Amino acid sequence: MSKKALYAAMLAVMIFLLAAGAGCKKKEEQAAYPQGGFTSPITGEHEIKLLKDVLKEDPKNLNALIKMGNAYMDSKRFKEAVDAYGKALEIDPKNIDVRVDMGTCLRYAGLPDRAVEEYRKALEINPEHLYAHKNLGIVLAYDLGDSAGGLKEFEAYLRLAPNAPDALEVKKEIENLKGITKRK
Repeated sequence: MSKKALYAAMLAVMIFLLAAGAGCKKKEEQAAYPQGGFTSPITGEHEIKLLKDVLKEDPKNLNALIKMGNAYMDSKRFKEAVDAYGKALEIDPKNIDVRVDMGTCLRYAGLPDRAVEEYRKALEINPEHLYAHKNLGIVLAYDLGDSAGGLKEFEAYLRLAPNAPDALEVKKEIENLKGITKRK
């Protein structure tokens, strides 16, 4: 088996294991971890090492770049996640979920203006992307002090998903932001 085929097989197994684990994690989180469960730093670092090996052999491997961005994001290495997501977007610029994740990492990396740019690009591609609206609302309202802009995005989120699991919390934020915009 060639080295490239071996890396491809390793990536396929890793993706399968991650996908299988994701279903289990949701059940575990619901049962025992009310605020998002936990991630194992050993597993995350091992995953990152495997992905780096794959990307050495195939630097344009879109799935590996996205998984690398996700692994960095999960381990709160936001600037590295932005780099990986940026490379993925060079290959697939219309990947909305990657663009939204990149926006979130930019926010946590202390770059809210760039986060807004990414969320708006995502909304240009799909004006009904729920998390682009919600995340844009968060950054506008709470990072950039644009209560009216945040309000508009939260309202769009609820228009698109009135029965979302977090609808009650979003409604409370809308009321809070309405109060702020009236005082201005």
